[in-house]
Amino acid sequence: MHLKKRCAVTGGAGFLGSHLCERLLKEGRDVLCIDNFYTGSKRNIVHLLGTPYFELMRHDITYPLYVEVDEIFNLACPASPIHYQNDPVQTTKVNVHGSINMLGLAKRVKAKIMQASTSEVYGDPKVHPQEESYWGHVNPIGLRSCYDEGKRCAETLFFDYHRQHRLKIKVARIFNTYGPRMHPNDGRVVSNFIVQALQNKPITIYGDGSQTRSFCYVDDLIEGFLRLMDSPDEFTGPVNLGNPGEFTIMELAEKIREMTGTKSEWVFKPLPQDDPIMRKPDISLAESKLGWKPKVPLAEGLRKTIDYFDDLLRSGNSG
Repeated sequence: MHLKKRCAVTGGAGFLGSHLCERLLKEGRDVLCIDNFYTGSKRNIVHLLGTPYFELMRHDITYPLYVEVDEIFNLACPASPIHYQNDPVQTTKVNVHGSINMLGLAKRVKAKIMQASTSEVYGDPKVHPQEESYWGHVNPIGLRSCYDEGKRCAETLFFDYHRQHRLKIKVARIFNTYGPRMHPNDGRVVSNFIVQALQNKPITIYGDGSQTRSFCYVDDLIEGFLRLMDSPDEFTGPVNLGNPGEFTIMELAEKIREMTGTKSEWVFKPLPQDDPIMRKPDISLAESKLGWKPKVPLAEGLRKTIDYFDDLLRSGNSG
């Protein structure tokens, strides 16, 4: 008889995965961290390696996996354009083959499974803010399609397994999240701006900086994951998890420049293909079904993230 709930976290050595593993251990769960280290890093989970209820497995989920678990958090997938466009075929594979393999595992061992989906399923939205009922506006053949359509297909698979095999599923649509352990070279706006500012390099702004994003601190998001996984089985999602506070890219750049005290200038570059102009979650479903809303203000979260990158750059571990 297993008294501790056994949780598998795919992508467990990544930015979100490592924070999730940490939180699950604190909650008294037995954690199996699965990662192929394509974008994940041992540095993110090295402090957990001596923990009695933490186990690390190097595995690529595009191949089947045979383990005994009660819950699966499927986070495996490169999540920044630089990384997912580097090997787009593999990005689609991890979303499609990877989801099939994890759903197959959940079916075999009768585990509950959560899919880390994304606000990118909405594409460049024609509806603002985005609510879960919106079907999206996505280019199926663009540079970002491997990720956008891969994640959309993963959602399809989750709901088909739920309908066809009565699998217990949860689907979270994650909006921009930031915090310590973000990859320093992932090309995302928060890490980009902070690293450039700390190095007194020009801050790169794509477009004119008027496009908007909503930034959720990682601890808030992980709380949302746990509440979703522990919610009643009939609530499958999809549910938006993100911070509805909306900022222009320019406002973010100015805030980071001020907080780091940098002398960095702005450099403007063309907007990448299919880059969304607006991003803001409608989180009323998460509020009503999970009693969840983000608590960490942008300035507080940015301070912790800046301190993390400052330490990382000083230690020479930013590669």
